[in-house]
Amino acid sequence: MTASPSHYDPWWALSLDTVEYQEAWDLQRRLVQARQLGLVPDSLILLQHPHTYTLGRRAAIQHVLFDEATRLERGVSLHWVDRGGDITYHGPGQIVGYPIMDIRKRGLDVHRYLRTIEEALIRALAHFGIQGERDHAYTGVWVGKQKVAAIGVKISRGVTSHGFALNVHTDLSYFQGIVPCGITDRAVTSLTELLGGPQEIEAVRGVVAEEFFKTFGGNWEPVTLDAVLALTPPPPPAEPVGPPAASEPAPLRSVTIQAG
Repeated sequence: MTASPSHYDPWWALSLDTVEYQEAWDLQRRLVQARQLGLVPDSLILLQHPHTYTLGRRAAIQHVLFDEATRLERGVSLHWVDRGGDITYHGPGQIVGYPIMDIRKRGLDVHRYLRTIEEALIRALAHFGIQGERDHAYTGVWVGKQKVAAIGVKISRGVTSHGFALNVHTDLSYFQGIVPCGITDRAVTSLTELLGGPQEIEAVRGVVAEEFFKTFGGNWEPVTLDAVLALTPPPPPAEPVGPPAASEPAPLRSVTIQAG
């Protein structure tokens, strides 16, 4: 599955090192606003985060299994975020991708957007001899009953944010501190675990970027963070996000989606 038509203005490809979660979230909101205004092209941010748990708008706090003292000891921050759904983990050794894309201009609906992200990651895994699969019950990329890549998105006025996380040489013990995406009967895995040895994250990152751009279509050009900040206005203040009220109605899944 690929997006169509086949030509677009060049993507911005922004490759960063390790970025604190709040800083990356602010950068996403900045690019989303600029994309909605037509000031910038579609963009893909690739980076890593320090140890972080993020909870979506419908997350259950009981799915955080590490108490505050344990999180402090293990250096894990916790953030309520503006995607839908439950809890996930980000950390070193994991490639996190944030596409900031106007899916309407690409002729995509939410369902096809999610399936295309999955396809790009499945193709990337194939480079390493791993057969990634979809699961009819849960969005994401799986190897058997083990999740190797999680996907969770938000779409605002047709523009995407949040994205995907691929476990490369991730310390999987941090997943023991949560119920990942609220799923109790599945496990998580990584390329290192699947291939039986450490994997070079920069090599994997290059393959992920290549397959992402091929699958969605269009040209791309690298951009620096300084250039992004110079060419985009500051984002509006973020809306407060926290545990949902008991009477709060469920959000529309076409707007905020946690895909696991």
